Amino acid sequence: MTPFVAPSLPSSADVSVGFVFVLCLLLILLVPFAGAGLALINSGLGRSRSAAHAMVGALCVTSVAALVYVIVGFSWQGIAGRPDHGFMIAGKTWGWIASEPFFLRGLHLDLSPAALVVLLQMLSVGLAGMIPLSSGSDRWRLGAICASTALLAGWTYPLFAHWAWGGGWLAQLGVNCGLGRGFVDGGGSGAIQVVGGVTALSITWILGPRRGKFSAEGMPAALPGHNVVLVLLGCVFAWIGWMALNSAGAMLFLGVEPGRVVLIAINTTLCAAASGLAAAVVTRVRFGRPDASLSANGWIAGLVASSAAAAFLKPAAAIIVGGVAGILVVLVADFLEFQLAIDDPGGAVSVHAVGGLWGVLSVALLADAGRGGLGAAGQWLAQLVGIATLLGFVLPLTYGLNWLLDRVYRQRVSREGEVQGMDLFELGAGAYPEFDIHGDDLLTR
Repeated sequence: MTPFVAPSLPSSADVSVGFVFVLCLLLILLVPFAGAGLALINSGLGRSRSAAHAMVGALCVTSVAALVYVIVGFSWQGIAGRPDHGFMIAGKTWGWIASEPFFLRGLHLDLSPAALVVLLQMLSVGLAGMIPLSSGSDRWRLGAICASTALLAGWTYPLFAHWAWGGGWLAQLGVNCGLGRGFVDGGGSGAIQVVGGVTALSITWILGPRRGKFSAEGMPAALPGHNVVLVLLGCVFAWIGWMALNSAGAMLFLGVEPGRVVLIAINTTLCAAASGLAAAVVTRVRFGRPDASLSANGWIAGLVASSAAAAFLKPAAAIIVGGVAGILVVLVADFLEFQLAIDDPGGAVSVHAVGGLWGVLSVALLADAGRGGLGAAGQWLAQLVGIATLLGFVLPLTYGLNWLLDRVYRQRVSREGEVQGMDLFELGAGAYPEFDIHGDDLLTR
């Protein structure tokens, strides 16, 4: 993967370079809207007695991820073109892990490409860490959330991000093996979404289902989220953040010109719109009426799927990418719950893991061959190698790390805490105290 090179305009190279960097900075400053959106969605899809815990967990994830990434994470991820550790195969060098100093020492934190990458990745790793929160909803201890996030931000995320974005071996598949441009993932369908999604799958396996979710015969019970309004509001916030994330990522990691930001925003919106509508139609056909929470998950799945190829899709192709994502999120959510007995309250596995994998694959299947050199033979194989790495290496790695953590520090809350609710048990106060007061008043009367 070639490092970011700012395009020059005929008038003044200095002005154009400055414009690109300022535009990129402004886009990055909008990325936290994506995190705010996911936090609202996680809270709304959970139980009311754990709503405050979900929001505090989101803040803790963001904080721990930023601190750990700055201390050690960036040291393993690095930036394309800077020193890293590699290995030789058949006379060709393959990047394995970066060799940057800890605590960002030696970096000029200004409007340079390296500093912008650090800022974007501080926010992106927090976004990846927020994805498993919905899978562990109503039963994941706050201390375990912080510890698991530290593992993600300090090792799992930066390792794969180096391979995809930091000049590592996945990015080098094009140069070393002639597989198109190498692994392409502009806005993080794989590096952010699938890494977070497979971590969510690991957490659901380790924690087990919520009490009362499955009957003795294995049939799932409906445990609806407590506030669908928060969920839908979160979709709007996520939409804003995703347009910025996809645009900034494409500029920094793929070197696209700033004028393509308009195309990226259009494609991101079309993917989300088509996916949300597809999920609504599928639920209408299956259940007789559209399901609000699944439609919202479809909207997010479209955003997730758009990230990898938003800079290289034609609008018609973006609609296809979104439509497929919306269908997948409903079908996979049902399969995980009814066939595999996986309790994923927020649908993180079907939305982020499956949607992200589809987004990575869509680069080879639907991207405009005339843009970015993606028409070269072998691009599909480079994308498949990336998918195989996510499923064959990152999933076992993140499961193993969290399994070891669970042996040292139990991640699931006690039975008493789950019955009482995470808000009261871990925070000492509920998110909606007036509900309890009104309920007591009615009982006394």
